[in-house]
Amino acid sequence: MTTVTRDGVTLHGWHLPGTPSGPAFVIGHGFTNSTAKLSTRAVIDGFADFGGVIALDFRGHGRSSGFGSVGRDEIHDLDAAVGLARAAGYASVHSVGFSMGGSVALRQAVLGSEPVDTVTSVSSPSRWYIRETRPMRRVHWLLESPFGPTVGRLLGVRLGGAWPVVPRTPLEVIGQISPTPLLLIHGTDDHYFSPAHAVALRAAAGAGAQLWIEPGMAHAESAATAALIRRIAEWAGRPV
Repeated sequence: MTTVTRDGVTLHGWHLPGTPSGPAFVIGHGFTNSTAKLSTRAVIDGFADFGGVIALDFRGHGRSSGFGSVGRDEIHDLDAAVGLARAAGYASVHSVGFSMGGSVALRQAVLGSEPVDTVTSVSSPSRWYIRETRPMRRVHWLLESPFGPTVGRLLGVRLGGAWPVVPRTPLEVIGQISPTPLLLIHGTDDHYFSPAHAVALRAAAGAGAQLWIEPGMAHAESAATAALIRRIAEWAGRPV
């Protein structure tokens, strides 16, 4: 499927239809990923067992146009996907984001224009400019080096310019998500962001947010098992 965001970026992705009277899961992939990556496809196919799925390549990724902004403008992309799910007539719409997509899901729930029924954020950072791990130091080299755009294309992302104004972090907005049910998930073996980020997000979220610290789980889509996808879908159906 193809759609255009409010700020004029053309996005491409997939709609795996479910029962209109059932739920829809809107998937937000991680940085340098796309709906063509095997790990993202596995997540898409996994959620399709529990409802409709809409997954768009974020701007600058995959088949979508535009340039990636590393979580700032991608809230418009998730907004577009949620709007498509609403237009399709699903009874409920649930955003599920991974890594960068997890931060986008948190920010979209507050700063976006399309409401969701639940928010699930997996392996999200709590703030920007994280250099506490070797993988994140490599990411920042990619974003800051003059060779970054060239290397980025090889990794599957077309990078935009530096932020002229630093956007509000997930930690700064998460307290405004309530009363929308919120689920935070983080693995103990995440090599990009430590579980401390999820703990900080949970503390800032206020009452009603849930935190699952998953023993032995690594990072984002590549670590999302079929069992975890089932648990997320079941939680979205009856959040506690």
